[in-house]
Amino acid sequence: MLSAGSAGNMDLASPSSDVTRLTERQRIAWLRLIRSDNVGPRTFRSLINHFGSAEVALDRLPDLARRGGAARPGRICTAAEAASELKRGQSIGIVMVAPGEAGYPSRLASIDDAPPLLGIRGQSSALAKPMIAIVGSRNASGAGLKFTQLLARDLGDAGFIVASGLARGIDQAAHRTSLQAGTVAVLAGGHDRIYPPEHEPLLEDILSSGAAISEMPLGHAPRARDFPRRNRLISGVALGVVVIEAAHRSGSLITARIAAEQGREVFAVPGSPLDPRAAGTNHLIKQGAALITEAADVIAAVRPIMGRPVELPIAESDDTQPMVSEPAASERARIVELLGPSPIGLDDLIRMADTSPATVRTVLLELELAGRLERHGGGLISLAVS
Repeated sequence: MLSAGSAGNMDLASPSSDVTRLTERQRIAWLRLIRSDNVGPRTFRSLINHFGSAEVALDRLPDLARRGGAARPGRICTAAEAASELKRGQSIGIVMVAPGEAGYPSRLASIDDAPPLLGIRGQSSALAKPMIAIVGSRNASGAGLKFTQLLARDLGDAGFIVASGLARGIDQAAHRTSLQAGTVAVLAGGHDRIYPPEHEPLLEDILSSGAAISEMPLGHAPRARDFPRRNRLISGVALGVVVIEAAHRSGSLITARIAAEQGREVFAVPGSPLDPRAAGTNHLIKQGAALITEAADVIAAVRPIMGRPVELPIAESDDTQPMVSEPAASERARIVELLGPSPIGLDDLIRMADTSPATVRTVLLELELAGRLERHGGGLISLAVS
């Protein structure tokens, strides 16, 4: 887990109840690093762990990318660009916070790919309350919309915040019903590029008692690949995820899968076998998701875990381990040879490479910064297909 530290090095720390704060210089350096090419949350964490600070990591990016086989260095976000983004965000009420800082959702901070900086707009106090995510079909049935309204209302009355993705259909119904109690919209694009555009008035209503969050820069229009990335935040902030009407191969099922990987409760509302919009939810129930028919089912399942301290995930902790200064050319070649377009687990790769885990992690970091590595669910990795 990333945790904001004192001035100087930005080490990773265990979860703590102490509220820490980045200095303005550190915040700009963190934003520069996460906005640079080929640096995602996991790579960010590896770089901070290895080099101790974002400023040192920024200096090393070109060399690491070159060692990974990049033809030319990727773009590195400048200090001026980062400062401008912070200033523009502040002008429309956005606060950029790091894990461990006030306002950052504690459960989101515990996932292994938590955003190093999260843009929050609205009432950050809503993010400190227990949340349940509700997701489902954009082309929802009348019955699905009605159940969503009942569920969201009852969860709000019980003191829960409803989180969703501001999409059409189920998401929209969940947000609208939860306006008074408070709701959290998780955005796939920047705070100024709302999708769908017709939900901009809904978002303004949400901000009066709830909040919107995004890890994307201002001006970023959401693309198809951004929605699965957003979905991990929807489940990440929540105690559990309720899926209402989801066809096979839908985005809601991606959210459910990610939720299970994050250790969240997964709930599904059963539907008619004759309705393709229920095919995904019925399949989830067959796979072990909890069948629910009312809010009381959800509340009973999450009550026992609400008081537990938020802990670091056990899996995907390899990027907190040390790396080597520079692998031998033969070791790098062997690791690259073992990788291909088919995903492979890190443990399998380390075993087959017959070298130290630190060496493998270093080579993978180099490849990722060169744009040659792709990460998949469940901790799998592969060479990027050009």
